[in-house]
Amino acid sequence: MPTSFTSPAAPLAWGRGPRTLEVFLEPTCPFSGRAFGKFDELMARAGEDRLTLKIRLLPQPWHTFSPVTVRAVLAASTTAGGRDAAKRVLAAVFANRERFEPTDHCAGPMLDRSPREVVAEIEQLSGVALAEAFGRPALTADVKWQAKYARQNGAHVTPTFMIDGLVVPDMGSGETVEAWLGRLGLA
Repeated sequence: MPTSFTSPAAPLAWGRGPRTLEVFLEPTCPFSGRAFGKFDELMARAGEDRLTLKIRLLPQPWHTFSPVTVRAVLAASTTAGGRDAAKRVLAAVFANRERFEPTDHCAGPMLDRSPREVVAEIEQLSGVALAEAFGRPALTADVKWQAKYARQNGAHVTPTFMIDGLVVPDMGSGETVEAWLGRLGLA
């Protein structure tokens, strides 16, 4: 039986508050992983009625499998699991970064892996069946939209934080959730 797809990719957004925090992430970036690891606490402390959190994806050329992992996240969001499936994929990649990024971005056994093998490993680690969705040509439009949106908003590295449509260049993954809440005016 074919997998059920939604189209386009489901928005990776949580909450419905008037303050909006958009965070541009790359799935194999350790700093993006550090930021991602704080999102559940952020939403719990801010409250879904006060904050909308949107994850945007930004492939980085120095991360060898960046386009593959970004497409895998978006592919997962088109399955019946939607944004929650995409979140599981992000969590699996962040938790197992060494399986998706070559040593020093250019060496080691990862260089012998194909994109198909990377997708299969993401499926195995996340429990999300996404290979069929990954192969849909229409998904390319979603991948391109993410990159274009990031560029239009001045996001060039990950993570980049944007509050209510304005990039906050000195906001970072090393800050505490309390500091983020202060920046958002939600402390």
